[in-house]
Amino acid sequence: MATYTYEALNAAGKSQKGTIEAANSEEAVQRIKSQGYFPTSVRPQKAKKTEGEASGEKTKKKKKGGGGLAIGGVSAKHLTLFTRQLSTLQDAGLPLLRSLNILEQQQKPGVLKNVLLSVCEEVEGGSSLSEAMAKNPKAFNHLYVKMVNAGEIGGVLDVILQRLADFMEKSQRLKRRIKGAMIYPIVVVFIALVILTAIMLFIIPKFEEIFTDFGVELPAVTQWLTNTSKWFAGNTPSANFPGEGAAIVFACVILTPIFFKLIRMSGPGRAVTDILLLWTPVFGNLIKKTSIARFSRTLGTLISAGVPILEAVTITSQTSGNYVFEKALMKVHDSIREGESFAGPLRESKTCDAIVVNMIDVGEETGDMDAMLLKIADNYDEEVDVAVQSLTKLIEPLMIVVLGGMVLVIVLAMFLPMVKMIESLQG
Repeated sequence: MATYTYEALNAAGKSQKGTIEAANSEEAVQRIKSQGYFPTSVRPQKAKKTEGEASGEKTKKKKKGGGGLAIGGVSAKHLTLFTRQLSTLQDAGLPLLRSLNILEQQQKPGVLKNVLLSVCEEVEGGSSLSEAMAKNPKAFNHLYVKMVNAGEIGGVLDVILQRLADFMEKSQRLKRRIKGAMIYPIVVVFIALVILTAIMLFIIPKFEEIFTDFGVELPAVTQWLTNTSKWFAGNTPSANFPGEGAAIVFACVILTPIFFKLIRMSGPGRAVTDILLLWTPVFGNLIKKTSIARFSRTLGTLISAGVPILEAVTITSQTSGNYVFEKALMKVHDSIREGESFAGPLRESKTCDAIVVNMIDVGEETGDMDAMLLKIADNYDEEVDVAVQSLTKLIEPLMIVVLGGMVLVIVLAMFLPMVKMIESLQG
């Protein structure tokens, strides 16, 4: 009989830890369930190593290293590819450690290779895959680790990895759609800003010299434009260096996103910005649909993987990416823990459309919550795609109107004095 250490959830959803003796891990899981607990982690108890074994293992780890210096985290694209490949190897029946070694050897030097080296060493030392991944949070987040842990306990690691790869691929596809829609307006605005700066610094001062030589009285719009040009060029008495105004404009464009990220690093700043973004006229609806698609797919994937509902809701709230939805899901968590429904708190929070709440309510009644949540995610992925296309079509005419208005102001400001010049010459 071997001794196993376990972590489990009791009927109230609280974590319990302990040890149990069993012939194998499957028997240990059954014994834990017979006690009224839901196991979340079951692993053999490690025997204490002698000093010689420990030093030998350290030497082995030193020899096995060699991933090279790597800074930063693992990209979502590389992690998704690794997950898909690992699920394929597991489905083919290869031992876990051999699968990890194969994938580690084919990686280029970098963060992921170093992480996989660490995971291989931990698994070879007797740790479970989820435990080894939990020690590398820069590559595997809480959601990833919990799904792998559920697959290990249920003996369906290959299926869980496949679902996880599908989930990550769909999440990446959604992000690419939104980023792709934003590239065009950002590029156009940047180019327009560069052209406008060039006009202010080089073109308008030439016209101003001509108007001054002819002694033409400048209209208000022309006077305003020439003053703006002087500010851009740093020719005002209060300027500290040439081109001060242009430097300020470009600094604001570059620093605004950085400042926004710094604000979101604090709890209150994140809460305020998330609430304001949801109330934004055009982008708010897109953010709402994206958040619903994200949390429903995450929760549906976790439940279908066998993660307990309370833990699944907690993980989903932590990875929702929006403060408003995070708070709504925590209310759902408290409601379920007290024996109440899932849909009730979600309906009261008014974060989701009525159709979403009703579908979750039906899924809760029929016991098909995971399938219903994944259907919601698929529907909202399509709605996000339509919303992104509509937003792109709306932005294009708006940008044309704004840029056309700027050109019209510049043309009027330059040609009104020229009309006066021609009239004075004719007189």
